[in-house]
Amino acid sequence: MTSEEARPPRRGRSVQKRDAILDAARDVFTADGYAGASVDAIAARAGVSKRTVYDHFGGKDPLFVAVLTRETASLVAALRTAIEEELPADADPADALLPFARRVATVTFASSEYVAFRRLIATRGAPRGPSLPEDADPETLLAERLRDFDRAGRLRAPNPRRAAQHFVALTFTLAFEALDAPAGAGEDVDAILRDGTDAFLRAYGATAG
Repeated sequence: MTSEEARPPRRGRSVQKRDAILDAARDVFTADGYAGASVDAIAARAGVSKRTVYDHFGGKDPLFVAVLTRETASLVAALRTAIEEELPADADPADALLPFARRVATVTFASSEYVAFRRLIATRGAPRGPSLPEDADPETLLAERLRDFDRAGRLRAPNPRRAAQHFVALTFTLAFEALDAPAGAGEDVDAILRDGTDAFLRAYGATAG
């Protein structure tokens, strides 16, 4: 095989460079914040020239949006998998909601840069990414499953979207606040998830009201 034949196709190399830039940008933005990150640092981490970064993304703002878009897509895919595996349509919510909350809070979200990027947007003036399509919004995905439970008589959730908002507020929102607290100052995350799930089931359980 000649050296020319051994090289990846040009388009393949371009995709590899794009992915390397996105990976580097994710790391630099997360470590340095939006304001502190520079295209020079991202290019150096990716092992490409600054011009290559601009050729692929046009600048710092669109690069940030591209990373956020990719991380959001990864999160949504992981959340879909968590719903299907931990919260199947034939599950008993009383048994399945807490394992689902644990998986999402401690694995799906905790291992995703999505949350870190949302914090950057909220606190450091970073550009916002595109809005999620309705069928890819995390609360909408959960609401669809809660609607299944309501129709099967396993929950009383005539407004599944509002029920999903309540579940997220009682569990994930409080859990993330605890994770953000200074070391040693935060509450036990699993206790938050247990208490939040219990409160949700008292409000929305099939025998509630």
